[in-house]
Amino acid sequence: MVDVLTDLATAQSLAERLLVTAGVPAPAAAQQAELLLVAEAKGVPSHGLLRLPRLLRRLGNGTASPTNTGKHEWLSPCYLSVDGEQGLGPVVALRALEAVVPAAERHGVAVCSITNNNHLGMLGFYAGRMAERGVVCLGMTTSEALVHPWGGTEAILGTNPLALGVPAQPHPLVLDMATSQVSMGKVHDHALRGVPLEPGWALDAAGNPTVDPVAAKCGSIAPFGGAKGYGLGLGLGAMVTFLTGAAYGTAVGGTLDDTRPSNKGDLFILMSGGGHSASEYLDQVRGSRPADPGAPVAVPGDGARARYQESVAHGIEIADELWRELTALDTTQDAAQPEAVLAE
Repeated sequence: MVDVLTDLATAQSLAERLLVTAGVPAPAAAQQAELLLVAEAKGVPSHGLLRLPRLLRRLGNGTASPTNTGKHEWLSPCYLSVDGEQGLGPVVALRALEAVVPAAERHGVAVCSITNNNHLGMLGFYAGRMAERGVVCLGMTTSEALVHPWGGTEAILGTNPLALGVPAQPHPLVLDMATSQVSMGKVHDHALRGVPLEPGWALDAAGNPTVDPVAAKCGSIAPFGGAKGYGLGLGLGAMVTFLTGAAYGTAVGGTLDDTRPSNKGDLFILMSGGGHSASEYLDQVRGSRPADPGAPVAVPGDGARARYQESVAHGIEIADELWRELTALDTTQDAAQPEAVLAE
């Protein structure tokens, strides 16, 4: 399938206009659009503009609020509980994190649990931003039941990703990983582009291995790393659910559909301290002997940052079908038609 090549500014402007038209205040629209475009630029289209049409439908039918930013309740001086009130995921989460940073700096550690919040998008976005503020960040969230247990065939677990941000110079260490082989968003992206999955990624509805992304959408994703990934995903899901009181397992909904309120849980732990800087350690790792002399050793976040810089310089490729859908939704009378070209 042919993709469309466009620059980041054009794509973000389009996303912001669509969100504002749906009733989202301009500053919040900019936050939501930035999250989507950072994902696109870093090579994570599963958490990029692919999510926007569904979000617009949720705003239109009332399952997402364009204006709510979350209700805060401090359970202790270093524990913030947030009712997201079905607001936009990044708007609610970023406001909560800004409130928690001073508590982490004052007490050494602070926790923020969030319920009733829409899809957060790329979890590393938040971990990296907090690390740039000088605090370590652990971010966790749950999802619909999309992953089968190790040795099982049914979707019972969420993809339950984990993000870690550690301050360092010139760039923080940012790890962002699902506990599944891939995200369901990536499966949807492959289906949209007509690209088969890798073997071992997913099962169909009958529990049989499949590389057909359309069949996988109705089936389940494999946990990464066999039993270890399954155990980590289950543990993270149980912890987030215990601390947030959110729904779990097959009761979770609202991030891959446009009909149900979002009832998953989000958890962020911020830590501040006076220990050694990670910069020298990361430089040692990068400078270690590579297996391939032409491919230096990298640390988590290096590849995503390089892809982002490449996207800033040369643009991003969007599936033609998705681009057509988004531009067709742009009914602003004074909006110029976004310029784009077919990618070779």
